[in-house]
Amino acid sequence: TTSVTLKALGLDSYNLGVYNGEWSGNGDVVETVNPATGEVLGAVQQASGKDLDHTLQCATKAAKMWREVPAPKRGEIVRQMRNALSDKIEPLGRLVALEMGKILPEGIGEVQEYVDIADYAVGLSRMLNGKVIPSERPGHMMMEMWNPLGVVGVISAFNFPVAVYGWNSALSLVCGNAVVWKGAPTTGLTSVAVTKILAEVLEKNGLPGALCSLASGGADIGNMMAKDKRVNLVSFTGSTNVGRKVALTVQERFGKSLLELGGNNAIIVHNDADIDLAVRSILFAAVGTAGQRCTTTRRLFLHEDIHDTFIERLIKAYGQIRVGNPLEAGVLCGPLHTKAAVAAFQEGIADVKAQGGTIVHGGNVLSHMAGNFVEPTITSISHDAPVVHREIFAPILHTIKFSNIDEAIEWNNEVGQGLSSSLFTTSPERIFNWIGPSGSDCGIVNVNIPTNGAEIGGAFGGEKETGGGRESGSTAWQQYMR
Repeated sequence: TTSVTLKALGLDSYNLGVYNGEWSGNGDVVETVNPATGEVLGAVQQASGKDLDHTLQCATKAAKMWREVPAPKRGEIVRQMRNALSDKIEPLGRLVALEMGKILPEGIGEVQEYVDIADYAVGLSRMLNGKVIPSERPGHMMMEMWNPLGVVGVISAFNFPVAVYGWNSALSLVCGNAVVWKGAPTTGLTSVAVTKILAEVLEKNGLPGALCSLASGGADIGNMMAKDKRVNLVSFTGSTNVGRKVALTVQERFGKSLLELGGNNAIIVHNDADIDLAVRSILFAAVGTAGQRCTTTRRLFLHEDIHDTFIERLIKAYGQIRVGNPLEAGVLCGPLHTKAAVAAFQEGIADVKAQGGTIVHGGNVLSHMAGNFVEPTITSISHDAPVVHREIFAPILHTIKFSNIDEAIEWNNEVGQGLSSSLFTTSPERIFNWIGPSGSDCGIVNVNIPTNGAEIGGAFGGEKETGGGRESGSTAWQQYMR
């Protein structure tokens, strides 16, 4: 299936990883590996510093031409990209499953998310509206005008190797910018495959390929993008630690940055909640993508009245999870993406035990399996244990008992990150308190649904150490314009 999938996407065992209207690559050759089996999938030749410099020259030139194209015409190109992506949704979704390790329905769902944001962007291309503002001077008026920034640099992470770029690219293009993309080196084939699909559309329309440039590479290429004045906006998705460095580097040159960083998301289950609904939601939110979404549920606050029954139900549900090859039907939890992630999982389990917590379910590496597999894990631990405040990118769910809603909200808000949160309750009073000024301090505040997943119509992003950036819907488009 691997060779069939690669062939369907125009990929080979060796691929050039730089595109700016032409394909090239003079940096290191990096192999990408299937995390479920350890087999090498293919190799991508990364960008050198010179490659990036040339690519930014091409993108800057393309941006000057593109900004003069009427926005609805730019939307028409994104519409064609949407159709081209939709035509390749199955092989591209399969490649995501092979290279990232998420289960096939999630891989296909991720490509669908790019298709959906492209639909949204096409409509948006006719609605990049400014305001007309009354003037205090007689016979005058003031007008708000939105103009393109120029070049948008997108640095995306391994866990959503298609969708995060899609959110940024579709909006950037209709807003009149050229895009330069550096994907994660461990999902390099996916970056090349997506770029090939977009390049074909641009070439067919006689447009410069540099509008959707690719500069595959590691931290060195990311750092150069952050430093380069030609990159007007750097959209970075990744860890809080790296995001902090990116933000400081970009700020030093007074560039713009859009940051989507760590999440340490909590679900609160009150004593009046629909327990069936909550158990199903938490299972999906904590175990989906093997705990490697930025919106994964990592903390679970249970009201003391329902705590024991709930844990019992949750353990039973966890017992039915199939862990295995993400391409197999019925598998809910695939592998962790790298060996380093497995080590972080083991360290997390050791810290739980050292910090007075207990392992209620799971806690082991599945070393009898070929890939990077671990058991989805439930712990019981104090809300303020240091390990609970640390984001571990693995399926570890910390459970904590609370006695009143104010306490639970305080604990929800006490971590450094502020991405997503959810409250399960049937009380309107508690719901309005939760979404109000004294409720959750996260960017995404849910009620009676899981923390993971996002609708493209709303702005996606978080507060505090999550970085404050917003992508996708609502007024997120304004970050790509001036």
